[in-house]
Amino acid sequence: MKRVLGIFNTEPSKHSVAEDAQGIFFGCMMAALGLYLLNKVGILIGGTAGVAFLIHYATGMNFGLLFFLVNLPFYYLSFRRIGLAFSVKTFIAIAVTSGLTEIESRFLDINYLDPIWGAVLGGLLVGFGLLALYRHRASLGGIGILAVYLQDHFGWRAGLVQMAFDAIILVLSFLVLTPFIVFCSVVSAVVLNFFVAINHRSDRYVVLR
Repeated sequence: MKRVLGIFNTEPSKHSVAEDAQGIFFGCMMAALGLYLLNKVGILIGGTAGVAFLIHYATGMNFGLLFFLVNLPFYYLSFRRIGLAFSVKTFIAIAVTSGLTEIESRFLDINYLDPIWGAVLGGLLVGFGLLALYRHRASLGGIGILAVYLQDHFGWRAGLVQMAFDAIILVLSFLVLTPFIVFCSVVSAVVLNFFVAINHRSDRYVVLR
């Protein structure tokens, strides 16, 4: 029982089922709020969320559904490369985040949000959500998994693969966004990655084990 609830959990490196559940849900709520704010001012970020934003802005299709669908091809890679537990948690995290992003407007109505402020706040919230998910060995899926797979099989540097993918998203964004909003998108991406880089340390919390 204590392993499930975690109330008397004495193993700091292992989370109970209840600890994982609340941590992942909290991370999803933060990420969903951040994505909602970015969407509110028409900003995109990198990775699969960036792809979903691009399609959403270009076609008007449902962002939450797009975010879920864009990540589907990466679950197989996640299972093969990382394992079942991480893949299941990631699947749940993406599904919950997608759903929460879509219902956010029913509970929160923002009349005005400055794009720069939205970029900073949205980037911080998504970063905060990712940090919570990482600490419970989950993620919001996507390009990072593919980058590691390509590095293992073809020797391509994972960081460069991810950087190239995000650069492609940035270039394509000029087709649907104004230069100023593209600049705001860069600000958001920098804030997000800087926050995660500073606050996520593998010697404190291990994402994969």
